Amino acid sequence: MKPQARRLSRELALQAIYSWQMTKNPVEQIELSIVTSNNMQKVDTEYFLELLRNVVKDCAELDKKMKPYLGRLPEELDPVEFAILRIATYELVARIDVPFKVVINEAIELAKSFGAEDSHKFVNGVLDKAIKTLRKDERS
Repeated sequence: MKPQARRLSRELALQAIYSWQMTKNPVEQIELSIVTSNNMQKVDTEYFLELLRNVVKDCAELDKKMKPYLGRLPEELDPVEFAILRIATYELVARIDVPFKVVINEAIELAKSFGAEDSHKFVNGVLDKAIKTLRKDERS
């Protein structure tokens, strides 16, 4: 799959996870809305579905894994930053086939596109600390 297809998957997953965080609507409903309102031909749909379903399913565990690196309480995070960090944490933990540098770069790009002005700096800082534990073998 092309990198651009993965990037689009992450963008749609971010939108869907943000929507889920804000509305608490069933993930299936949000998934259907995203899939039917977007052109999915250039998207790695399988990856989008994996990110969305697993981040929602495992959010408590993902939050626990990222919490030590936040410098504030998770409920104090901007919802967009929170969704980005959940996606990146999932990828760091569950998708070891994706190099940590790619995970961090993609999260930074999402933060630049969708987050507040300096969100990318916060996201970068959190993930830079997190990889030392979550991907210690890859960092060595």
